[in-house]
Amino acid sequence: MNCRLLAALAVATLASLVPLEQSQAQLYIHIYPSQDNPTNQTIWIFSGSSTAWNNGHIRTSGNFEFRDSWQIDSGSNSGNIFDANKPNNANISLSSLFSSSNTNDIESVRVRTAGVWGAGSPFANNATNTPTITTGSGSRTIASFFMRDVSTLDVLGIRVAGSNLSFTNAQTSSWVGAGILNKPIGDFFAGTFNNRVSNGPDFVADATGSIRLVVNSQVIPEPEEYAFIFGLFALGFVFFHRRMMQKKRCQPAATS
Repeated sequence: MNCRLLAALAVATLASLVPLEQSQAQLYIHIYPSQDNPTNQTIWIFSGSSTAWNNGHIRTSGNFEFRDSWQIDSGSNSGNIFDANKPNNANISLSSLFSSSNTNDIESVRVRTAGVWGAGSPFANNATNTPTITTGSGSRTIASFFMRDVSTLDVLGIRVAGSNLSFTNAQTSSWVGAGILNKPIGDFFAGTFNNRVSNGPDFVADATGSIRLVVNSQVIPEPEEYAFIFGLFALGFVFFHRRMMQKKRCQPAATS
């Protein structure tokens, strides 16, 4: 194995730590266990943008409706995202990440949004702000999630604070920010989940995967962990290089 190949393997392995799905026009939610309260809470990080395909509005409350709720694509865990403590038409509050009791979570997300993951980072620099959705009609705080467990297709939906947020066909919709939800990571299956194309929501493109949820069973890696991994590769490269140099010095000189 030559030096170039070893370096390429190191780069490829480090790149595998970076979420790469941000190349498409989609709305993303990355879910992690809370580092401050992992047994009771999860971090929900919002990013991305899409385009509304219908006229409607995002409500402040209410059960399933195509305009602001969606069903999970049947390709992910047979349409199920809830693994335990399955909700039945529950609206669960989403609080802002900023809190005196969320110091580890704030720092963990803030470090990542500062560019540690490079240009491929799915998180905007203001991802630690209050979870907010914006359409052509304005912006609202994402105040809660509607959740319903169904035997074949689980349901999620966002609900906003204050008053309904309207949108019209072809308007851009985007969301950003991070919040804390009082539901532990063990209540969810780990994996990637998409919205079903046939069941909204109307504020995103009429296509499967317009909303993508990525449920991570592990806490967000600390910066030191990335440094440690990179250090191991660097150390291995130095060791390999020395061995190669020693072999060259020990080889007998070529005779004519």
